[in-house]
Amino acid sequence: MREKCGVFGIHNHPQAAKITYLGLYALQHRGQESAGIVVSDGSNTIIHRGLGLVDSIFTEDVLSSMPGKFAIGHNRYSTTGSTSPSNIQPLLISFFGEGIAISHNGNLINAAEIREKLESSGSIFQSTMDTEVIIHLFTKLTKSLGRKQAIAQALKRVKGAYSLLMLFNDVLIGARDPHGFRPLVLGLLDSSYLFASETCAFDLVGAKYIREVKPGEMIVIDKKGINSYTIEKPKKISQCIFEYIYFARPDSIVFGETVHKVREKMGRTLAREHPAKADLVIPVPDSGISAALGYARESGIPYGIGFTRNHYVGRTFIQPLQFIRDMEVRIKLNPIKGVLDGKRVVLVDDSIVRGTTSRKIISLLRKAGAKEIHFRISSPPIKFPCFFGIDTPVKKELIASTHTVEQIREKVGANSLGYLSLEGLLSCVKNPENFCTACFTGKYPLKVKPQTKYIFEKKGRSVAVLSPKKGTGTS
Repeated sequence: MREKCGVFGIHNHPQAAKITYLGLYALQHRGQESAGIVVSDGSNTIIHRGLGLVDSIFTEDVLSSMPGKFAIGHNRYSTTGSTSPSNIQPLLISFFGEGIAISHNGNLINAAEIREKLESSGSIFQSTMDTEVIIHLFTKLTKSLGRKQAIAQALKRVKGAYSLLMLFNDVLIGARDPHGFRPLVLGLLDSSYLFASETCAFDLVGAKYIREVKPGEMIVIDKKGINSYTIEKPKKISQCIFEYIYFARPDSIVFGETVHKVREKMGRTLAREHPAKADLVIPVPDSGISAALGYARESGIPYGIGFTRNHYVGRTFIQPLQFIRDMEVRIKLNPIKGVLDGKRVVLVDDSIVRGTTSRKIISLLRKAGAKEIHFRISSPPIKFPCFFGIDTPVKKELIASTHTVEQIREKVGANSLGYLSLEGLLSCVKNPENFCTACFTGKYPLKVKPQTKYIFEKKGRSVAVLSPKKGTGTS
């Protein structure tokens, strides 16, 4: 499972491009396919984008060539649209002589339908991303409604998840969908306001965290100051529970709580629900660390480091040679034999998706001499795909949708397997009624087609969506 992206923006700072670079660097975990920055001096707009990681795209020379006080940036992992230069965000257009840029984290489930109507009326798209429909809706409405109302009306017409930033020369706007699926926070650096997907980006640049952007809220920052507007009042807040389980950095404050503390609670609850007789608790790094600490503290079993992780690994699954793909887990994780030999181990991970990676990890532990492996998962079984900004397989590829817990245990090769219950998970967060748990229950906060993946077709007409049953079809 992969998060779609991270966004960052800053208003009225003399080093806007460099601050945005640092913000994206802190948010690199939210997307590793591509990154981009748009910077404005108030009248002229510059864009630089590329495929790869932030530090490889933005060299000192590049950043020095991007003067301006206003900027937005984006890290991307695609859930809608293919991996290509045209799909790198931010998107930038020129509209009546003004540069307009947009960065979007989320997924719009009615984008294909809107796009088809827009193309029928003459709109020409430059990408296959759902984000672009927002720009087209805005440009059609702005002459009659004005900027703020045009944005509000455009966002009312789209359905799904969006935490987005827009930059209009010297005006920075942040907005969040009324369900609040994905996080978006507001900060202050000296006298400059900032937006980011997570507070860890503020920590890196030395900014002060002010508050979350509320679900259904639009914040406009211009030379007059900062103003808040309600786009749409929330009917049912549905924050993504996987931000706590896996996506967010442990040092971030997300949905009002420190991620590490929530994950530690999950580990403690997991230990109470699924105890084990063992000599050592080890995490699958890095996302399993906080939960493993909680499990160890609650159970009284010593915490240990069972793997060394290589943090400098590229995206090995794109390598053409099969033997390299087969070695992907071994390239990233190496077991520490002296720690594991002859030990009964509790292995803590955040989730099981297809089960293939878990099986390889457990096989590595066996070869390193682990006597027993008791696998513990700090989330319930994932049985349903996500349509709101997370790249998940279709339902039939999710192992928990077709296998019992015992069957999964056999497939991954563990001595025992225990998942955190849904009730246990929700007991670890504040306001549990405000979270989306559809990937566990199949109860989606918005009406979706469960057998359809809402992504534009990579070949042919880009308004098509992919269906695992029928191959391709229209929305």
